[in-house]
Amino acid sequence: MTSEKGPSTGDPTLRRRIEPWEFDIFYDPRELRKEACLLYEIKWGMSWKIWRSSGKNTTNHVEVNFIEKFTSERRFHSSISCSITWFLSWSPCWDCSQAIRKFLSQHPGVTLVIYVARLFWHTDQQNRQGLRDLVNSGVTIQMMTASEYYHCWRNFVNYPPGEEAHWPRYPPLWMMLYALELHCIILSLPPCLKISRRWQNHLTFFRLRLQNCHYQTIPPHILLATGLIQPSVTWR
Repeated sequence: MTSEKGPSTGDPTLRRRIEPWEFDIFYDPRELRKEACLLYEIKWGMSWKIWRSSGKNTTNHVEVNFIEKFTSERRFHSSISCSITWFLSWSPCWDCSQAIRKFLSQHPGVTLVIYVARLFWHTDQQNRQGLRDLVNSGVTIQMMTASEYYHCWRNFVNYPPGEEAHWPRYPPLWMMLYALELHCIILSLPPCLKISRRWQNHLTFFRLRLQNCHYQTIPPHILLATGLIQPSVTWR
């Protein structure tokens, strides 16, 4: 059964929710929209309360906007921990990765988990190094899966009444291909994913180019999950 109601009018996050059409155009992994969107959760210390809100690009990237807003509105005490979860439509660029590292180095009580819908200019070597630097600094970076999309739909989107369970189902293969490329980035391997866009018919093409180093280094279950390679079978 699905709820016949949308988000409760008493929900304190209601005014900070985005509309369904915004969620779809920002977080569809097949779309290469230039603007970025950030949905975030903040949890302080041992409190069970979670603060949720959203942000978009302005003259700055959305990650920098978050850091500036967060540090200007909060006074930190080193004895209080803070857990932050980001759901980004694009992964951080090189400059944003450096800004995030600086922010975390200045606030050691903060932990950050980042889920991303797409990889931003993933063949650019600086962007790739920036993501590795974040991981080496203790940041968890993962591609969004169906579980994260459903979580965001329920908690960040002003979905219509009766539509709680009707969140967008994006092709799992797209998510798996991005996850494969993210592994390549973290493992310092060459890019294996090529993405092109035909603007006249609004189609996005994904092309996988695996080299020997990919087969030798990437965990087999990651490669098998794409469905593009077959498991080896030993006959007796």
